[in-house]
Amino acid sequence: MQISVDPAEGITTIKILPGEFYVSQKNERIETILGSCISACVRDPVAGVGGMNHFMLPVNKNTRDAQELSDANRYGNFAMENLVNTLLSKGAKRERLEFKLFGGGRIMSSMTNIGWYNIGFAFDYIYTEGFKIVSQDIGDIYPRKVLYYPLSGRVRVRRLNAMHNESLVEQENTYINKIESKPVGGDVELF
Repeated sequence: MQISVDPAEGITTIKILPGEFYVSQKNERIETILGSCISACVRDPVAGVGGMNHFMLPVNKNTRDAQELSDANRYGNFAMENLVNTLLSKGAKRERLEFKLFGGGRIMSSMTNIGWYNIGFAFDYIYTEGFKIVSQDIGDIYPRKVLYYPLSGRVRVRRLNAMHNESLVEQENTYINKIESKPVGGDVELF
């Protein structure tokens, strides 16, 4: 996670990477760059709290292992639960949560379409939990830069052109290899 101040907007900007999430009750901006990954931008407009996650793979089915929480967030099942639980701990109410979904692009044509698995997981999670999706920009072949303003719920999405794909593919491949070689850890309360 990187924190800086955007000189054009004069707003604190938190950049999150795969496996990270951030929740805020301040006038801040959260941003990330997505390829096949998914980010959920979630907020409670009444409580004035919102956050964003960034996950690479849909589900970790090996939850029996001893786990480290930060590594667990690379999986959608942990990333969504941790984001929602943190929002609830800051005063949000489940029935008021608004979800916006981004990412899941097929930017690595040589690999399985992990983006579609991520999208499927995200929709399944949201509908199973009874949440509502108010906006989305998912699928297709484009990587995306997502800027989220949690207090207002405003999201700006820029679809990046193919020239950005190569470095993003390399980053995602490196991250996938890291995920596969490092065990997951941490306690997560699933409700």
